Order: sequence, then structure tokens, then C-alpha cells
Amino acid sequence: HEAFSHPFSRSEHCPDGTQLILAAGNRLLVYDTSDGTLLQPLKGHKDTVYCVAYAKDGKRFASGSADKSVIIWTSKLEGILKYTHNDSIQCVSYNPVTHQLASCSSSDFGLWSPEQKSVSKHKSNSKITCCSWTNDGQYLALGMFNGIISIRNKNGEEKVKIERPGGSLSPIWSICWNPSREEHNDILAVADWGQKLSFYQLSGKQIGKDRSLNFDPCCLSYFTKGEYILLGGSDKQVSLFTKDGVRLGTVGEGSSFCWLGINNSLSLQVVGCQDGTISFYQLIFSTVHGLYKDRYAYRDSMTDVIVQHLITEQKVRIKCKELVKKIAIYKNRLAIQLPEKILIYELYSDDSSDMHYRVKEKIVKKFECNLLVVCADHIILCQEKRLQCLSFSGVKEREWQMESLIRYIKVIGGPPGREGLLVGLKNGQILKIFVDNLFAIVLLKQATAVRCLDMSASRNKLAVVDENDTCLVYDIHTKELLFQEPNANSVAWNTQCEDMLCFSGGGYLNIKASTFPVHQQKLQGFVVGYNGSKIFCLHVFSMSAVEVPQSAPMYQYLDRKMFKEAYQIACLGVTDTDWRELAMEALEGLEFETAKKAFTRVQDLRYLELINSIEERKKRGETNNDLFLADVFSYQGKFHEAAKLYKRSGHENLALDMYTDLRMFEYAKDFLGSGDPKETKMLITKQADWARNINEPKAAVEMYISAGEHVKAIEISGDHGWVDTLIDIARKLDKAEREPLLMCAYYFKKLDNPGYAAETYLKIGDLKSLVQLHVETQRWDEAFALGEKHPEFKDDIYVPYAQWLAENDRFEEAQKAFHKAGRQQEAVRVLEQLTHNAVVESRFNDAAYYYWMLSMQCLDIAQDPAQKDAMLDKFRHFQHLAELYHGYHAIQRYTEEPFSFHLPETLFNISRFLLHSLTKDTPLGISKVNTLFTLAKQSKALGAYKLARHAYDKLQGLQIPARFQKSIELGSLTIRSKPFHDSEELVPLCYRCSTNNPLLNNLGNVCINCRQPFVFSASSYEVLHLVEFYLEEGITDEEAISLIDLEAPRHKRENKWQEITSNNSQTLRLDETVDSMGDDDPFTAKLSFEQGSSEFVPVVVSRSVLRSMSRRDVLIKRWPPPLQWQYFRSLLPDASITMCPSCFQMFHSEDYELLVLQHTCCPYCRRRIEEPSP
Repeated sequence: HEAFSHPFSRSEHCPDGTQLILAAGNRLLVYDTSDGTLLQPLKGHKDTVYCVAYAKDGKRFASGSADKSVIIWTSKLEGILKYTHNDSIQCVSYNPVTHQLASCSSSDFGLWSPEQKSVSKHKSNSKITCCSWTNDGQYLALGMFNGIISIRNKNGEEKVKIERPGGSLSPIWSICWNPSREEHNDILAVADWGQKLSFYQLSGKQIGKDRSLNFDPCCLSYFTKGEYILLGGSDKQVSLFTKDGVRLGTVGEGSSFCWLGINNSLSLQVVGCQDGTISFYQLIFSTVHGLYKDRYAYRDSMTDVIVQHLITEQKVRIKCKELVKKIAIYKNRLAIQLPEKILIYELYSDDSSDMHYRVKEKIVKKFECNLLVVCADHIILCQEKRLQCLSFSGVKEREWQMESLIRYIKVIGGPPGREGLLVGLKNGQILKIFVDNLFAIVLLKQATAVRCLDMSASRNKLAVVDENDTCLVYDIHTKELLFQEPNANSVAWNTQCEDMLCFSGGGYLNIKASTFPVHQQKLQGFVVGYNGSKIFCLHVFSMSAVEVPQSAPMYQYLDRKMFKEAYQIACLGVTDTDWRELAMEALEGLEFETAKKAFTRVQDLRYLELINSIEERKKRGETNNDLFLADVFSYQGKFHEAAKLYKRSGHENLALDMYTDLRMFEYAKDFLGSGDPKETKMLITKQADWARNINEPKAAVEMYISAGEHVKAIEISGDHGWVDTLIDIARKLDKAEREPLLMCAYYFKKLDNPGYAAETYLKIGDLKSLVQLHVETQRWDEAFALGEKHPEFKDDIYVPYAQWLAENDRFEEAQKAFHKAGRQQEAVRVLEQLTHNAVVESRFNDAAYYYWMLSMQCLDIAQDPAQKDAMLDKFRHFQHLAELYHGYHAIQRYTEEPFSFHLPETLFNISRFLLHSLTKDTPLGISKVNTLFTLAKQSKALGAYKLARHAYDKLQGLQIPARFQKSIELGSLTIRSKPFHDSEELVPLCYRCSTNNPLLNNLGNVCINCRQPFVFSASSYEVLHLVEFYLEEGITDEEAISLIDLEAPRHKRENKWQEITSNNSQTLRLDETVDSMGDDDPFTAKLSFEQGSSEFVPVVVSRSVLRSMSRRDVLIKRWPPPLQWQYFRSLLPDASITMCPSCFQMFHSEDYELLVLQHTCCPYCRRRIEEPSP
């Protein structure tokens, strides 16, 4: 472009490509790269500027000069810093990451960074001619004049030293690291004046061999992203090499030594010569490629060929190691033209997806051609207007001379050795040439130049794109222009469908079927092939297979009812929705064959069955197309159209069935009009059934009620818990309709509405169910009220009530309820269980109470003559147990609890009472050890030392709990120190014979003299002053009472006794002290008369004795039958005795009153004070 008086030494581009900095003489020249104008010369150096370098961020650049100085400039062309070396500066380079500047001189190199004030310098033993940083900025490579390459780290320390074989005879003149980020290793390219190009790894290991250059290199630079290398030097030209060092060709020439400046972002190179000329070059790499059907071959990295299978996306790379000039591909053949030869490859196998190529032939000749085509046995070279056919051995077999320039050539197939070629010329002529025929066939001639050609699959139609971007389609046989479309840059016929083609242009893909309007969609690039639903598109350098649904053309055929053609299009590739649409349209058009294929494709068995049934009916002779179409419409959901067709063909019943099956009852009613009411009712029931099935129960209930189907209506309402609906139905129903009413009641119960259920049962008069309802809902008051009115249901009420009480741990109430219901056995069983539990849990007072209740139950049952004896035995047994447990309760509390609630005398009496009673078996829960222990302790305390000693002796023979062990051992020892007799105050007296009884009586609780049983107080267990007497034969209880009540007047006894009778007790109280009775008492005479007998003789009284008795002195146990009443006479009227009228236990009146105040009931039978006596 421009010449200088000084030869320039270095050039550098601004990273954005807008400025070019040149070192020329002692100045820096800044040029605008767009038009070459000089923007500004920069002065700062005093001697020749040898080097210049821009920082990667474009903010600074540096220059180095023979004046030993380095100047750092801003991008605004202002100098901001200057520092010097000891020698002239040979090269400068900015670190691409940290922007650290390396400046190298003849004897040393320096490292400067903006944050450092000083420049760190390192000596070098040879002149440094060139330098280069690695991509990551970690290492700096230095090229030396003595043939050595030194690799340093950021601090200037040497890490690797590479010595070239030529030594100082081959000075390193240019080095550069590969900028590619795809390389795994850092690769250093080295050019020296031994005329060699070499490559090294960061470790110093050489990659490959030295490559000879045949010139002295001045400047080496990687181009674009490390894919190519540019070299300029003494051969007066700039050469392009691959990154591996293979020379590809010359890209620029000068008149003397050449230097380079590269801008990768704009693919620009600047070439400067020794004579001062500067040239700008922009490198554009053309696409070299070939396509045949689904195989696409293209050039990569200038020396490789990649074959891509467009369907499977497989790729294979063929390395040629030379510049690839042309590529041709056809079936299993691949031809590659290199500078000095043509290589012909073939596939290893006939497999359509095989991607392994091997060399078949080599034609070692240099050819110049515009286009290259390969066939099965030939290659065709296109040179301007001439076509040459060569065999694979390189022999020219045929030649065709054209009238005009050849613009397009394509192999259109044929037998091997006889393939057809389609040729388009600039003058608009289109020819067909067969490889084995010298004569070209002119297919047609058009007015405009041909740009692109394609022939349809059946060879009947020809598509041409001309230089005016018009796509023209001709009929080959008639030469007629069928249609033309604008905006086309390339065209391709569908290889599977005769009537479909596509063309691209203006950023759109256009698909045309037959003569229908064009369907457009966005697509960048050129269409080069159309196979089924795949369109092969070339965009810039990449080829891609685009899947295009063929929906639009298919619908164009469907609109014209061309079902078979639409089916052919669909086979190329459409969506499932399109298939279904095709199937439906064909079915409506009664084109059953096409519809069947389409439904098979979408796997719709329902429609296939329909088509099958129609075909069967046709075979049987049915010809009514209306009926067939009606079936089709009903399947498609077009029910009204179907109904009209059914009616038209005289099949109204089918329409009615269709509506009812589809639950379209309103339409069915409209269709029926005012028809038969029976059919209308049937319709309503069907409608209700359907409403129920589709979960519309409200509607179903209303319909069932209107159709009179009450049971179904009740079922649905009950299942959904609609109580209000059930109430309405139940109240509207007649009481004679038992079944629906019973169902209503069942659902009322289930839905927890017993009130309505009761109302319903009353309506139909089902009292038994009503009782069961009350029992199930535990509404006992209503149940009892009903039981009072209707005693036959008593069992049905009380038994469940008792069971419910028992389940809720209300055993006592349960027992009473069983008793009330007449279920004596259950009542006894409940009591026995209660008693057992009380004993096990050491609740002995409860056990006594339950045993007493049990005994009374047994007495109740004993009224049955069949069970009398057994029950009376049980009664006595249980009475006995009740007395034992009642007494033992005090013993248990005394031994288990820390404080005693009873007087020592009481405990003393109880323990004696128990020991006298426990002569045989010991009942469950009563401990003899506890009883003896209590007796021993209380005897000792009360002065009955002999008894205490006896008790301790007895304890020695029993198994004693550990907690009593020490106490008993101590007691046994200490009792030895006491006198061996008992206190006379404690000795019990028999009130019949006045005999003093021993404290421990072998006979039990009877007098040892007269054998009269003792009567004990149920609280203090003292012997009461009562003697039992019996009536003479023939005297009834009523007579005895009347005789006693007569109360004959007696001396000194008038108004002395006051009797207090209440519901709870009979009490005799002495108001005034009187003298002892005289001998005039007939009863006393009876006692003395029978005294001293060895056998027990009861006191029997006559009427006269009874008459003499006072009512106040007699206590009567009025047992219910079958027991007889028991009569007791108080021998000490002074001391008042009270008898409980319920359990007939005797107490000292003071004790009884105190206990009643404490417990508000009898301490023995727990009868409440306010309760009347039984």
C-alpha cells in the first residue's frame, strides 16, 4: 500500500483490529486499518525501533529500540513510562493474563509489571532474538542467537533449556506458543535460520521431526485459533502451514524479506517487506465438499477429509497430510484431489451404515479442474466448458465439449460404468450425459443461467434454480414449465415421493407438494437433499439433517379428498395427530383401506374393529352407506348427525339405543317426542342408573323417586349420608311399605340418627327393633320405659344393659341388672369374678362385701326347690367367707400399713376369731402368719403372755416373710421374760353357762362347756351377751312374734326400758339402773336347766316363755325362705345391741352409730342408711 524511506522492522495490530502500529526507523507509525491512512507518528526513541507489542486488553503497547530503552504507550498514543537496558532491545512481549511485560536485549531480559516500581532483570549468555508467553501466562520462552531456547517462569527462573542440533549455526529467529485452548499441552513452534520449523512441548520434548523450509524465516505466527501457521522470510513470500507444519501454499508475496502482523478476530494479516511496502490480506477459506444422498464429505484443517453419515451422525476422518483441493462422493466411492494426485477410496463393505474407507486407486497426476465428480468406475473432471472422463488408472476415455461454461454437474445414478450425469450450463442449457456415451442429450433450454439442478425420483420432472433466484419445474417429456417459485438458492426433490420438492432461499425453507401452495418455515442455509421427512441443509461449514413433519402437504391432499396421496405423504413422516386426522378423514370419506392403514399406525383398535365390522357387513350384502356413516359419526362423537342418518335409513331404535348408552337422556326424550309413557319411565330408570354410575348421586336419587324406585333412592341417600333426603322419603312412604321403611331405619341407625330410626320403627310398629335400637345406642332410660310397658322385652333390655355395665367396669350395677333380668347364673358369675379380683388385689373388705352379696344371691336361688340344698350350702359357705374376710381386713391393714386404725383389744379378738375359724382350709389371700403375728403382738401388749408365747411358737413352724423375721425373733426372746399365764380380764365368758373359756379354744368359736356358739360383734369381735333360742314344735314365727309382743306385766320393770326402732336398726336402751333379774325369768330357768351337757343342746322355748319375754330383749334375724328365722335373747339388757336389718350382723350400738357416721352405710353389707330394709 505505501512505501517508506526506512525499511520497517516490526508491526503490531491493536487487539480490536482498528489500528496498526509500525516500527520504522526511530519512529512508531500508527495507521487506520480500514483505509490505510496514517493517524500519527510517535517520537520517543533516539535510534531504530526494533520491536513493538500490544497488551491483550488493548490498553497499552510497548516499543523497544536500539537506544536501549523501552517505552510504554497508552492506546491513546501517549507515552507513560520509559526504562532502559544495557544493550539494544531485541523483542518485547506482554503476558496475556497478568499484562507483565517481558523486554529482551542482547545481554539480558527484564520483567516489568504495573504494580512494580522497579524492573527485575536477568542476565543472558547470548543475544535474545525472540520471546513468547504461554496462554496461561505462567512461562516465557526465549529464543537465542546461539540456537538455545530457554523457558522461564514468571519470576525469570529457567525451568527448561532446549538446545537445537545446529547450535550457533542455526540461530532461533522466531518462536510462538500455540494459542489453541483445545490442545492438552502447550506447544511451542520454533523457526530458526538453519531453515527448520520445529515443535516442542513445555517439558522440552520435541513433537515430530524438524520440517525443512528452504528459506530463512523472519517471522512466525499462529493464525486464527491455532489451526494454521503463517511464516514470512527470505523467500519473499508469506506461506500458510498447518499447525503440524505441513505447507499449504502461498498467501502473500513481496519484493524482499517479509514480516507479518496478524489480527485473528478479523482473519487479517499484514505483510511488511524490507523495501518498506505494507500489504493487507484477508484470508477466506472456501468450502470443499461433496454430497451423495445421506453421505457428506468435507475438508477439515485443509489437509483432512471428514465423511459424515447424515442419518446416523457417524463421522470418520481421513488424514491426507497434504492440501485437499477437491472432494467427490458417490455411493461407495470417495475421490480426493491433492496438489499432485487424486486418491480414490471405497467402503470396506456394502453395509449402508459402514464408515470404513480404504484406498482403491491412486492417480498420480496433477490436474487443474473446476469440479470433480466420481462414479463407480470413472472420475469426471470439469474444466470450464469441457468435461473429461477418466478411468481409475488415469486414462482419459471420453471428452465432451459444451457450448457454454458448466455451472452445475450431478450424478443421477445408473448401472456401474454407465451412470447418467445432469449438467447445467451458463447459457441455460440442461443436458443429460451418460458416462459410456459420447453424445450429450439436451433435456431443455431456458433463457437464464443455471445455478442448481435436480431430477425427480421417477425421472419425469426437472427442478432448476436460475441466476435470478427462481425455482422452475419442468416436465421432462413435454418440456412444459409446470410452475415456478421465487426466492430460491437451491432445490431438491424428495427421493421417496415423486410429487414433493423443497427449495431454500431468503432464510426460509419451502416445501411444495404437487401444484398446491408452498408451505414455508424458517431455515438458514442451502437445501442439498430431501429424503423422506429429512431435509439435508448446508449452513456455512456444517451439514445437518433437519426433521420436517410433512403435515402441511398432507392436509393439502386431504382438503381435496385425495386420501391415497395423503397417505403416501404421511408415510414420509407426520405426527400422531396428523395420522389420526388422516384416518378420520378417510373413514368419513368411506375410504376404508386408507383409514385401516392409518388407524393401524396409531394403534386405535376401537376404530379398526368398526372398520372390520363394516367390511363384514358389506360382504354380507349391506349397501346402505348412510348406515355405515352413521356408525362412523357415533364413534366420532357426532351423535346428532348420526341420529339423523339412523332416522333417514329407518333405524330409529339404533338412535335411541345410542342416546341411552351414552346417557344423553334429554336428547333421547326429544328424539322420542310424546311417545309411549312406559318407554319414558324406562328411560328415567336408565338415566338414574347412569347418574349413579357416574357419581351424580343427587340427580340419581331424584330420578329414582320420580320413577318410584324407592329402595334404590334410599340406598344411595344412605350411602352418602343424606339424612334429610331419607327423612323426606320415610315420611312420604306408606306404613305398609315395610322393606323401604326398614332400610330407612337401618340407615338412620348407621348415620347416628336414632331418633329418626325410632320414629320409623314406631311407624311400622316394629317394637322389637325399637328395643334393639335403644340397646345398641345405649339409651337405657327409653329402653327401660319400653320394658315397663312391654315386659316381654325385659330380657332383651336388662341382659345387654348388664353386659354394658360389666364392660364399663361397673360390676356391682351389672350384677344387680343381671339379677333384675332374672339371670341368676350371670349375676353369680359376675360376683364371683369381682370377689376373686378383690382378694387378689388385697381389698378384703370388698371381698367380704361381695361374698355377702353372693351368699344372698344363693339364698335367692335356693327358693327354687331343685337347687335348694346346693344353694343353701353355698349360702352358708359364702356367709362364713364374708365374716372371715371382713375380720381379716383389719389384720391385713395392721401388718401392711404403718399406723393401726383399730384398738389392740379389737385386733386381739379378730386374730383369735380367725384362728378359731381357720381350723380346716385357709381361704385365698388370708395369711396365717399375719394373723399369728398380730395375735402375738397384741397378746403381749394386753398381758396374755401365755397366748403370746403359744403364738410365737406356732410362728416358728411357718415360713415367715423377711420383713417380720427380726420382729418375731425379738418377740420370741422377750416373751420368755414374761410370766407364763394370761390376764384374767381377757378371758371370754359364755353368757349361757357362765363358763370362762380359754383364749385359744380347740373347739372353735363355741363354749367348751355348753357348746353354745358365740355371737360376735361385727366391729370389735367381742362376744355379745346374746343366746340363741329355738321355738317349740308347732309355733310359727308370726305366732312367736305376737306372743313376744304381748309382753305380760312384770315386777320392777315398768317404764325402765326404752325401745328405739327405726328403718336401720332395733335398739334396746336402759334408762335407769335396775337390779339383776330375779329367778322368776322362765328363760333363765331354761338356761340353767340345760347347763353342763357334753353335747350342744339348743335352748327351746314354749309359748309361755315367749309370752314372758320382752320385745326389747329379743333380736330376730328374719331370713327369707327357705331359711328359718333366728331368735336371740339379750342377757344384759343394760348394754344396747344393734342389728343391721339387711345383713343381720350384730354390733354394740355405740360402735354401730360411729361406723354409720363414718361410712354413711352399714360397715358390713354397705346398705345406705336412707335405703329401706329388704
